[in-house]
Amino acid sequence: MKRNLNRRKGAYIVIAFLLVMIFTAGCGFVGGTPNMPYEPDTPAPDPHNGLFVSDHGTMEFNGDGKSVTTDFDSELSALLGLPEGKQELTYVFLSGDLPPGGSVDCRYDVAHELRLSTADTSVVVDMALIGEDGVTVTKGTNHVTPERIPMFFREDGKIMNVIFTKQ
Repeated sequence: MKRNLNRRKGAYIVIAFLLVMIFTAGCGFVGGTPNMPYEPDTPAPDPHNGLFVSDHGTMEFNGDGKSVTTDFDSELSALLGLPEGKQELTYVFLSGDLPPGGSVDCRYDVAHELRLSTADTSVVVDMALIGEDGVTVTKGTNHVTPERIPMFFREDGKIMNVIFTKQ
């Protein structure tokens, strides 16, 4: 009986070890680059191009994947910590916080964050959608599309979406 118990323990240890190996096989380096977010095995989408409009302003992308002309109202400017009105910014979509180094540049279709930068200021805003119930928040891939850029804010216990749609 003791012999069977030892065999079972050994089998459980081997199974546990194999499960750990299976679950961790996909972690680590992708393509030899540390800390790279998952990217679907598809061609990267074209950069945003054209005018995107929300209730709180506009963002006009020129298609170079780097620069955007924004015109935010006072409420959105205050939430972002950027000056109000029309200005030229640079932008980059980010993966979200990945251990050990944090956010890294990525394609917009897998982005969790957006960094907007002026010559003096750089801010990062979450990309997420609030559910119809007004409480549920979903953050993940495919929230940013060629036609939609959702900004998500949580301030003073309230949550808010500012969704820019292509015109």
